[in-house]
Amino acid sequence: MLLGASSASAREPAKAAASRAPIDVVKEFLENTAPDKVDAAAKRLVAPDATYISLTFDNPELKKIEPWAGKSTGPAGFSTTFSRVAKYWKIEDFKITDMFGSGENVAVFGTFTYRSVAVGTLFSSPFSIHSKVRNGKIVYFQFMEDTYASAASFRQSGSWTVKTDPGAPAFEVGKGK
Repeated sequence: MLLGASSASAREPAKAAASRAPIDVVKEFLENTAPDKVDAAAKRLVAPDATYISLTFDNPELKKIEPWAGKSTGPAGFSTTFSRVAKYWKIEDFKITDMFGSGENVAVFGTFTYRSVAVGTLFSSPFSIHSKVRNGKIVYFQFMEDTYASAASFRQSGSWTVKTDPGAPAFEVGKGK
């Protein structure tokens, strides 16, 4: 009898977590992304096989600038991403302006301002997140931002000559430094 009672009480926290609203799970994760909290939050709120997509599916050149760019998996992928972001940038502001959900899907929108630790460049960006939560765990998380501005915050020098309009001349971008 005692064994049965212990088993039932052990199942209660898991059952309670699984019954939480997806929006609450994502909100709790986002409230715990500081380097000293993200590992525990990821272990608690992220499924072992969860997919994290940061900025791109796969861009080797961007990954050289922002090593977390692309696809990663599991709680370690989530905690590594947020730990690296905090190492590369000083987070000056992060505001969620809208968050809503439908079924397992959660959408988050907001703005942030980061300062590059290496070169001191400040930039602000809108962001959006699409997340999926099943049984109280995040199983999918896609984070998008102004990738041009975030990568440019690490630029020390150089520019690009680009041609976007077939009927117009090429022009130079990134001359600021």
